[in-house]
Amino acid sequence: MADPYDIIVIGGGPGGYVAAIRAAQLGFKTAVVEREHLGGICLNWGCIPTKALLRTAEIYHYMQHAKDYGLIAEKIGYDAAAVVQRSRGVSGRLNGGIGMLMKKNKIDVIWGEATITKPGEVVVTAPKKPAVQPQTPPPKNTLPAGTYQAKHILVATGARPRALPGLEPDGKLIWTYFEAMKPAAIPKSLIVMGSGAIGIEFASFYRTMGSEVTVVEVLPQILPVEDAEIAAHARKRFEKQGIKILTGAKVTKVEKGADSITATIDDGKGTQTITADRMISAVGVVGNIENLGLEKLGVAIERGTIVTDGLGRTNVPGIYAIGDVAGPPMLAHKAEHEGVICVETIKGLHTHPMDKLMIPGCTYCQPQIASVGLTEAKAKEQGLDVRIGRFPFVGNGKAIALGEPEGLVKTIFDRKTGKLLGAHLVGAEVTELIQGFVIAMNLETTEEELIHAVFPHPTLSETMHESVLDAYDRVIHI
Repeated sequence: MADPYDIIVIGGGPGGYVAAIRAAQLGFKTAVVEREHLGGICLNWGCIPTKALLRTAEIYHYMQHAKDYGLIAEKIGYDAAAVVQRSRGVSGRLNGGIGMLMKKNKIDVIWGEATITKPGEVVVTAPKKPAVQPQTPPPKNTLPAGTYQAKHILVATGARPRALPGLEPDGKLIWTYFEAMKPAAIPKSLIVMGSGAIGIEFASFYRTMGSEVTVVEVLPQILPVEDAEIAAHARKRFEKQGIKILTGAKVTKVEKGADSITATIDDGKGTQTITADRMISAVGVVGNIENLGLEKLGVAIERGTIVTDGLGRTNVPGIYAIGDVAGPPMLAHKAEHEGVICVETIKGLHTHPMDKLMIPGCTYCQPQIASVGLTEAKAKEQGLDVRIGRFPFVGNGKAIALGEPEGLVKTIFDRKTGKLLGAHLVGAEVTELIQGFVIAMNLETTEEELIHAVFPHPTLSETMHESVLDAYDRVIHI
């Protein structure tokens, strides 16, 4: 039996490997158990490879509109296999990088599937799937299956796609994001079930690549977690691109053909059928809580995720949970920050639970969408008296020069205190702009300080400044 560890992290995704690195920095003897690939879903099948695909789609879009920029581009096309290969190559490069980080920080990597047999003990068995090693040959810090001891066990096993009864993905005609990320060919037609970030990003990618796309959303608003005004703006842009959107509707039945599906869709007023080459199921994710031994240990589970106290601690001493498996928002950056908070709490450092209102959300479709804090509706539900500022991209010189004049920045302030309650953006590069508002909210910045800040010209960031000015009746360029 190996010498005891201070911390064993189960899961090598963003939350898990970041927690492990921070643990090592704090002097803990640390190991990570991973059954398939370092970097987890985000790096291998989620955040990173989808951004590679969307970058390809973005460039393809600009090539198709070269004339708008005074350029000549003829015989525009794409190689689907090469598009997928580039995406997988990006993931592979980063996957190897995580392996190097583990080695650099003297973190052992144990390949296999973990079960917590009792507090302080993890039994690792050979993975059911072949492990994707970060390096060939494997680094010296790679350990085999076996029984390992640790004072603290941190569960960071992530989540997987949710499957609806009767509409389960089959990997051929009904896809999850796994299959959608590595198509053998771009389908001529596609139904996307669900309009959250995953569904909308794939709808945007496949529409840009030439597919006829229909999005089906059970709620009355696409992008349900976003501010209604921003979601409405985005919907108009999507529909202008040719995406068909059905809200307040659900897929009730799917009939499979040899190489197509026919979906029955109910919108509450009646039904219709749509035939498409493929369907993507993007109706959320569920935590990977099975086969970990949690039930026998009495670890509290609620709505398919592990209950924690905000500092990563479960109801069972010595067992912790972070990231998707510990509940929403299911975002990689939330998992990373949670991992740091959890490990620093174990060390005895001064920590406090993460304020989930301060966690930004980003959707990398065309146009991009980004937000942080309260929506207008949520602020009013809380009885807050608000001031709203808006600024359209069409009033921004950089946006016009980029050929991206369609966009909107919306800011929400508490009328009494000037506190920034929320910021919501749609348009070019807003996923990069949102962090300015995130920092402002973390620093408890008021409208006065934002108004007095000097924003560089010409930049898209000036739209942020103008939105704040608009909330206080001082807007300049509209």
